[in-house]
Amino acid sequence: MVRDVIRKIIHVDMDAFYASVEQRDDPTLKGRPVAVGYPAKRGVVAAASYEARAFGVHSALPSTTALRKCPELVFVPPRFDVYRAISQEIRAIFAAYTDLIEPLSLDEAYLDVTENWAGAPSATATAAEIRARILVETGLTASAGISYNKFLAKVASGQRKPNGQFVVPPGAGAAFVETLPVRKFHGIGPVTAEKMERLGIRTGADLRAQSLSFLQQQFGKSGPWYHAIARGEDDRPVMPNRPRKSSGSETTFATDLTVPDEIESGVRSMADEVWEWCAKTQAYGRTVTVKIKYADFQQATRSRTLGAPVASRETLRSVSRELVRTVFPPEKGIRLLGVTVSGFQQEEPGGAVQLGLDLPAQP
Repeated sequence: MVRDVIRKIIHVDMDAFYASVEQRDDPTLKGRPVAVGYPAKRGVVAAASYEARAFGVHSALPSTTALRKCPELVFVPPRFDVYRAISQEIRAIFAAYTDLIEPLSLDEAYLDVTENWAGAPSATATAAEIRARILVETGLTASAGISYNKFLAKVASGQRKPNGQFVVPPGAGAAFVETLPVRKFHGIGPVTAEKMERLGIRTGADLRAQSLSFLQQQFGKSGPWYHAIARGEDDRPVMPNRPRKSSGSETTFATDLTVPDEIESGVRSMADEVWEWCAKTQAYGRTVTVKIKYADFQQATRSRTLGAPVASRETLRSVSRELVRTVFPPEKGIRLLGVTVSGFQQEEPGGAVQLGLDLPAQP
């Protein structure tokens, strides 16, 4: 008789990764509220230590707001080269246990340890060993969630933070999910959670009580996903070497830009940063998007899909410049500009792109 193999999935999530690295490398920061970022008027918090989180400071919070919440907050400039190097050390540890590793960011990843390379008595023991090795080799702590699918492992990893782990065993997924607020479900953002709450859906049990047709009517193509996770179901495999869908760069300016030459210069700088990544990774995309955020925080995007992958720095500059010119003359100051390339083709482009073949810019 052939039996279905129960998968063993671990979600490893580093604890306050960027801030913890800074506290590790500078002992004077230990025990203090730390924010990675800049205290400038238009700065934002990239990461916050647990001491800072106790005051309500979190990532993406404006720096000025963070300082109001915590006047003792210490800002530390980000060191992404250091964070990337440590992330590679951590992934090398993962590779000793499985080749099915799906990084989500520098500080978290899914691992499928069903094959049990380490010969550990359980996936729970494997997770504990991985966390112990991370602590010894990097001086940093990690939390982990262990379960039979990715959704449950991801949610479980947040249950014992920091420096802990939590397991949802086979058969317990539906019961675990039904007690959780929908706001804690991975994949349900604040806007969707608010809509669910207006519909009387506040917990996993409330979500499970809804029919598939109702969820499809209210949430479209996401309806089947919500129907499944309310039952603790998720068949997605752990995908090693998951292809990146886009690469972008953006910046918030110290003062609003109103002069066309300054705006074009800003877009050119963003395009150059994106091109450096494309050339380094040999990933070339066909779609270029320019993001514009105005002084009043209203946002606009302009996109163009080319007939072939962007073939050169000058092409990317040119397309980006033409896209941003569609908002000239600007009706109000521009506080942020960004450039993104997507629609990747993982090979050397075949030649120059003729802009005359482009699709019209979309509003």
